[in-house]
Amino acid sequence: MLEDKLKRHVDDLISRYPKLKEIEQQIIDAYLVLEECYSHNGKLLIAGNGGSAADAEHIAGELMKRFKTPRPIDSKLAGKLIEIDPVRGKELAKNLECSLMAIPLVAHEALTTAYINDVDGLGVFAQQLFGFGREGDVFLGISTSGNSKNIMSATVVARALGIKVIGLTGNDGGELASVADVAVIVPDNETYRIQEYHLPIYHCWCLMLEDKFFGQYSSGNRRV
Repeated sequence: MLEDKLKRHVDDLISRYPKLKEIEQQIIDAYLVLEECYSHNGKLLIAGNGGSAADAEHIAGELMKRFKTPRPIDSKLAGKLIEIDPVRGKELAKNLECSLMAIPLVAHEALTTAYINDVDGLGVFAQQLFGFGREGDVFLGISTSGNSKNIMSATVVARALGIKVIGLTGNDGGELASVADVAVIVPDNETYRIQEYHLPIYHCWCLMLEDKFFGQYSSGNRRV
């Protein structure tokens, strides 16, 4: 069940992008999967190709530091930092921000190029998911067509490891929609317009997660 304070972010999204009303429940369902993951110290693993790779990096950036709301660390950790190094610790205590762990699988160039060169290009995300992923985590596969082969390979590993899959896609959802725990299929079939819808959707998720875990600065030392 979605809290009222979080529903307002969805309402705002729909007011700005009325066509997303038809997938409102899927947007909410995907958020609830993310909330459940982070409530149990899980992490988000994200992958995409081309513009969707940039989206993967973008999402991680919004979750690993403040998006809109300050995320100060708690006083106990701040005290430890200052005790270890009074000068650096004071700066760190002031500047460190609590995080929701998110790993963009598009970011590790040495690993990805080595795997592509030595083994198999289609398994480049699957290999990282196998290495980083643990049961209870979430894999967010972004594919405008829903048929990206390297994304689909990663979903197989995710399902084998007990990692839930969110598919963020368009068109008819493709193969990704048929295997995802939640498929968010935006109502368009042009790649660039699908991507234009993806951004406000994942911004909405980031706002909701931040409000849930850091609203009123309620967190401390969260590094999940």
